[in-house]
Amino acid sequence: MSQTQAVEVVDLVKTYGQTRAVAGMSFGVATGTVTALLGPNGAGKTTTVEICEGFRRPDAGTVRVLGLDPVADGAALRPRVGVMLQSGGMYPGARAHEMLRLVAAHHASPLDPDLLLERVGLLGSAARTPFRRLSGGQQQRLSLAMAIVGRPELVFLDEPTAGLDVRARHDTWDLIEELRASGVTVVLTTHAMDEAERLADHVVIVNRGRVVAAGSPAELTKGGADGELRFRAPSGLDLSQLLAALPPGAQASERAGGHYVVRGTIDPPFLAAVTAWCAGNGVLPSDLRVEQRSLEDVFVELTGSELAP
Repeated sequence: MSQTQAVEVVDLVKTYGQTRAVAGMSFGVATGTVTALLGPNGAGKTTTVEICEGFRRPDAGTVRVLGLDPVADGAALRPRVGVMLQSGGMYPGARAHEMLRLVAAHHASPLDPDLLLERVGLLGSAARTPFRRLSGGQQQRLSLAMAIVGRPELVFLDEPTAGLDVRARHDTWDLIEELRASGVTVVLTTHAMDEAERLADHVVIVNRGRVVAAGSPAELTKGGADGELRFRAPSGLDLSQLLAALPPGAQASERAGGHYVVRGTIDPPFLAAVTAWCAGNGVLPSDLRVEQRSLEDVFVELTGSELAP
């Protein structure tokens, strides 16, 4: 395993009865980065993450986490890896501060539980509230705190902002970015495209048990896609002259009220050609903006489905 890879999955296979949940999946997670694993329900991402966490055994293929086998070397890995679960692993009657201190006690050099509770917005009455009486968002924030209190080298986050309000979501994003800045490797699953686009250095899109695309958000949204350049100008521009000044394959159209759309591979020379033509013809474009495929567009194209909200 490469020293730059915190997680390495090669030809992973996992079958349940007649269903092949993971069908030869391969990807890597670079040390000190945030990797988002995206896929529709049933795509195999949860099974893959559970195998990486050591909760399930693979039927075939190789998985290495921090250079170790997550099942055979589980005892050595557990102090080094944090896991945030969507459900389970909690004592319903235990108070938030009791749960966090219990987890902290199993680590050699944990973060201060009270400071961490404050960081995730659970200090005060919430810290003294039994887990079962916490709101869904509070339970989610406690689960996140429990995953990172042991100062892990690598943390798996399953839907870390599910059920959170806008402020709590952004606070969680800030915390994840702080983890990366301190050298922690983060693997997260999410249904929020804006979350993946903001946080992820690397995105892995899976469908039907296989990786269908991988790369940075910028690489995936570029990926040979044509973009759109939109602007407003007086109606009736001679678009044939504009197209003559642009690379072959470009398209241009006018919509109602002098709204123009120019399509092509939008790069700096393309943009310069459009603005130069406008300048040469005495046209002052307004509200000029470039629109390209979003990560959600790429996801839908590759999987044929949309992520659930």
